[in-house]
Amino acid sequence: MTDVPYHTSIKEMPENDRPRERLEFYGVSMLREEELLAIILRTGTRTENAVHLARRLLGEFRGLAGVASATVQELRRVPGIGLAKAAQVQAALELGKRLAAVGAVDRYQVTTPADAAARLMAEMQGLAQEELRVMLLDTRHRLLRIVRVYTGNVNTSLIRVSEVFREAIRDNAPAIIVAHNHPTGDVTPSSDDIQVTRELVKAGELLDITVLDHLIIGQRRYCSMKEQGLGF
Repeated sequence: MTDVPYHTSIKEMPENDRPRERLEFYGVSMLREEELLAIILRTGTRTENAVHLARRLLGEFRGLAGVASATVQELRRVPGIGLAKAAQVQAALELGKRLAAVGAVDRYQVTTPADAAARLMAEMQGLAQEELRVMLLDTRHRLLRIVRVYTGNVNTSLIRVSEVFREAIRDNAPAIIVAHNHPTGDVTPSSDDIQVTRELVKAGELLDITVLDHLIIGQRRYCSMKEQGLGF
């Protein structure tokens, strides 16, 4: 969300700046912490909207980790945060903690390009437009989450390397797999596909994040750029 003029009510904000509408259009992984927290809070106060209240709450506790470790009583000391809002925040963050604890044991492990393709193909092979997605992996190559980074033609003039690695940096993910689909179903890599791969691999080396592969997803088939030796 770009910086926008102050609005007392979220309804006064342009639609493309409202957290719920942004979640619906871009996907939950593209929202900032203050936007996610605003959705949990639901409403602001008489003088500020939920986004500004969420931003102030994050500032008060120096980030999401501080909010997550705060007690209900500590949260309620923040003007605008009553028992209901404090409870909503704590309940949502506790669910995240419990899910992370379960996921540490049950995370999907990627050992081959086929493993990654199998996880992605069900959602990506039928898409009408090209999408670029990034699989964030831990040190054992277990899946942390999948991020949709871009929708449109995947070429070197449009893809911003910083966007591809942004969530990996935020999650401290040591490895990623990049994937995009070809709506035609043909998985033959283009010259742009190869160039994008080459640039991502170089950027990953600088950031100490390993780009394990770049997959092209088609109709019931895929291409592994790593296996083909293209861009690696």
